[in-house]
Amino acid sequence: MSKNRKNVGQPILSQIISCIPNEIITKATKKHNSNRYYKRIPVRVHLTSLLYGVFSYCNGLREICEGMLACEGKLVHLGMDKAPARSTLSDANNKRSYLVYETLYFDLLKQYQGFISDSRLKGLSIRNLKIIDSTTIRLFSDILRGVGRNPLDGSRKKGGIKVHALMDAFSGVTEFLRMTAAKEHDRKFLHHIKLPADSFIVFDKAYNSYLQFSKWSTQKVWFVSRMKDNAIYHVTKVLIDNTGKKNAKGVLKEQYITIGYKDSEKQEKRLKLRRIIYRAEDDRIYVYITNNFKLPPRQIALIYKYRWMIELLFKQIKQNFPLRYFWGESENAIKMQVYSVLIAQLLMVVIRKKAETKKSFSNMITVIRLHLMSYVELLEFIKDTYKAWRKANEPPLAAF
Repeated sequence: MSKNRKNVGQPILSQIISCIPNEIITKATKKHNSNRYYKRIPVRVHLTSLLYGVFSYCNGLREICEGMLACEGKLVHLGMDKAPARSTLSDANNKRSYLVYETLYFDLLKQYQGFISDSRLKGLSIRNLKIIDSTTIRLFSDILRGVGRNPLDGSRKKGGIKVHALMDAFSGVTEFLRMTAAKEHDRKFLHHIKLPADSFIVFDKAYNSYLQFSKWSTQKVWFVSRMKDNAIYHVTKVLIDNTGKKNAKGVLKEQYITIGYKDSEKQEKRLKLRRIIYRAEDDRIYVYITNNFKLPPRQIALIYKYRWMIELLFKQIKQNFPLRYFWGESENAIKMQVYSVLIAQLLMVVIRKKAETKKSFSNMITVIRLHLMSYVELLEFIKDTYKAWRKANEPPLAAF
């Protein structure tokens, strides 16, 4: 035997990175001229190093560089001669614009969105549902301006970076992203969103902006949200009223209402909306508002129920990828790390669907992390870990 069978092929990390077409990296690099001042660590090598850190769950640059140092015999499969120096990687994180990673993510999403999208969601009659929410990543205030009072014990005030995300419900990945200081109010994110007519968008009541709702009504963009407890409105028509029924479930009341707001010229206006009171199976009561007057009220309630998907997405990202510690103290380095995590999450969604596995996302990530530089066929390994490992490591039959 001239070569051990476990050294045949490509390590798992190399197979993951091969899902990023070369032309996407080349196009993004040229668009931002990202290799001009960083020839010692071109974008391809930089991306590979950061994805190694993401999948290995490294909490610092030293862990990334020393971890890759232990893999130097295998780095040739990743297109690298040697592990990058910590200072080189640090300079690239802080000085190379994060925009090249933003472009990489959205070009990659465009490449795979049709493949990862489901044709429908259970119970929904619509085909274009977006979900909005935000999550805060805590930082010290010398990175981004802190929020709140200074601690009495003299310690540094915690600030944060707020990640505002628009998620496509049918693909389960982030479709639009904006990062701001934690103090920025959620509803400002709505002004940066552009959606085609007949899109549906769902969000919590923190995003309520009647001026924006009016604009969407004109554009035929339909929203579903919860009504604020202190909202002042006028009922113009009652369509359903089951509030008098004992132990009633589902739709308790459906009304047409108007709400006052000021337009961009500070003129008083009235906005026509639909208000639905709904009692869930756990007896919790929800009050929804929407500018869509055609869908049945139960569909409106179901659309809002699907809002939990973006909370699961944030949980999935925070639990499985390194966002507790950062690989640089600049805002650029932090945003670059966030986009590297999003690229990794998107690649895992693609690979999970290709493998047709029943493994949970977290279990799949854990297994990959432990075998990141192992030589085994990736899709087979995800689908049936033991079978694929035995196949890759069983001794060859003796020749007679």
